[in-house]
Amino acid sequence: MVVRVMNPIVAKALEEGRYKLLEHESFELLRQYNIPVPDFALVQDVNEALKVVKDIGYPVVLKVVSPDIIHKSDVGGVILNINNDDELRNACDRIKNNIKEKAPYARISGFLIQRMVPEGLETIIGATKDPIFGHVIAFGLGGIMVEVLQDVSFRIVPITEEDARAMVREIKGYRLFNGYRNMPARDEEAIIYVITKFSELLSDNPNIVEADLNPVIVLERGKGAYAADARFIIRSV
Repeated sequence: MVVRVMNPIVAKALEEGRYKLLEHESFELLRQYNIPVPDFALVQDVNEALKVVKDIGYPVVLKVVSPDIIHKSDVGGVILNINNDDELRNACDRIKNNIKEKAPYARISGFLIQRMVPEGLETIIGATKDPIFGHVIAFGLGGIMVEVLQDVSFRIVPITEEDARAMVREIKGYRLFNGYRNMPARDEEAIIYVITKFSELLSDNPNIVEADLNPVIVLERGKGAYAADARFIIRSV
């Protein structure tokens, strides 16, 4: 019989009575499974942000960190393409004002500052936990492709490399991975790797009941794929 030890990040969140991982915790969990994420840091205020950005380097993204907010963009909690110190100061003020106006109930634990991922093919990897089958992973292209066209493939965890390859190749938008018009070919092997590592993460963590890596940016062939945002919903089992 295999006895799993709960991941300390998940255990800490449950001990604190939380149902979701905070933004920096989600990235740290992905790092533990070697899923590529951009350089990031949790900061408490603009002064700390101005210090850590010297190591991370511009351009960066600034996100609110709150145990009470699930969809940060809906409340103005995310600002992209920050290119200098003045824009970073303004971004901190704008996010605080947005949260005060649109989510006044929310506690703010700080800000996540992260390096911008270069432009690439946006994909989404999601998961839910079915009471009978366990974790089910969904893969598709981001934006309207997943919301309108429902161009998504599914597999039950655990997922092998061949399973992940089939998931990628069976969506209608797969031809974009081989290049289309002036778009370059994308790093298919990198996204296959991310899907298999995400499957491993879910297998090891039964307390995760819902998760999204959205977007996962797939760069040109040979340059990798990065999870630019992540959300994990948890509960005691």
